[in-house]
Amino acid sequence: MLIIAGLGNPGTQYAGNRHNIGFMAVDEIQRRPGFAPWSKKFKALISEGEIAGEKILLMKPQTFMNVSGESVGEAMRFYKLGPENIVAVYDELDLVPGKARIKTGGGHGGHNGIKSLDAHCGKDYRRLRLGIGHPGHKDRVQGHVLGDFAKSDRDWLEPLLAALADNAEMLVKGEDSQLLNKLALATGTKADDEPAKPAKAPKPAGQSHIRQARNFNQPKALPTTGPMAAMLQKMFGKKESDE
Repeated sequence: MLIIAGLGNPGTQYAGNRHNIGFMAVDEIQRRPGFAPWSKKFKALISEGEIAGEKILLMKPQTFMNVSGESVGEAMRFYKLGPENIVAVYDELDLVPGKARIKTGGGHGGHNGIKSLDAHCGKDYRRLRLGIGHPGHKDRVQGHVLGDFAKSDRDWLEPLLAALADNAEMLVKGEDSQLLNKLALATGTKADDEPAKPAKAPKPAGQSHIRQARNFNQPKALPTTGPMAAMLQKMFGKKESDE
C-alpha cells in the first residue's frame, strides 16, 4: 500500500489558500475513476483506490497543517507501513509557481507540516513539492501562503493538478523524472533547473575590427624630428607675424 498525503488546513475558509495546494492535488487524484468517496478516519479525510495495481490511500489530514504528522503517522502504524510507503504533497515557497520537485528525505525547509511528518513518520518518505513562489520578503510569507490563489494562477494551477492526476501512475511507480517532465510540459516550466551558464571567455587583447577601422581614419601623430618634420615645419609652421 502507498499513502499519498496532501497537506493543508481543513475548513472552507482555507480551501483556496496557496498552503492548501496539497489538498487540491489529492482531490484531483480522487476524482479519477477507481476511488471511493471521502470518509473520516485517522483524523483525516481518506479515500481508498488503486493505481497501477497498487492499493492507494489518499489522505487529507484534518488536524491542521502544523500537526499533520499525527494523522499520517496513525495511518502508517495501522497498516504497518514505513516512511518509504508515504508520499507527501505540499506547497513550496522556494519554487516558482507551477514548478515541481520530488525527493526522498531531506530537511523540512521551515515547513511546519513537514516538521510534523518528520517527527511522527521518520524522514525517509517521498516529498512532492509544488511551487507557489515567494512573496519577496519574509514578513509577507504568512499572508502569502494563507492567501488564496489569484485568478491568474489558474493558468498554471489547473494544468498542474490535472497533469498530476492524469500521470499519478508514474508517481506510484517511482518514475519521478518522467512525472516531472509531464508536469513541466503542462505548465510551461522547465523540468530541471537550468545549469549555470559558463563565464564568457575574455576577448583577446587585440582590437575589434570596428575599432581598428575607426583608428584607421584617425589622424596620425605628426613627426617632430627628422627631414619630414623639417619639411612640414616649412609648409605649415607659423609665420613670425602670426606669433
